[in-house]
Amino acid sequence: MITLEDFWYGNINPHEQFLEGNEKLKELLPIMAKDREELSADLSPEQTEWLEKYDDIINEMHSNAEIEAFKYGFRFATALFIESIA
Repeated sequence: MITLEDFWYGNINPHEQFLEGNEKLKELLPIMAKDREELSADLSPEQTEWLEKYDDIINEMHSNAEIEAFKYGFRFATALFIESIA
């Protein structure tokens, strides 16, 4: 059973749990990495720098979206719990 204490001390990571059970993501990640590598091989140094900057922005955007989704989910679950005991 997952407890708030485990969560507080970093013994669980919801993001890792999501990745472990996501077969579609496991299938897509190696394809994406291969395609990214092939694309990079054909770029000039300047284009490679642009692509890396783009990747950084995409990663930041995805990270922020994941954080917001987690916060929403936590709030929603808490609201459901409160409503169930009221």
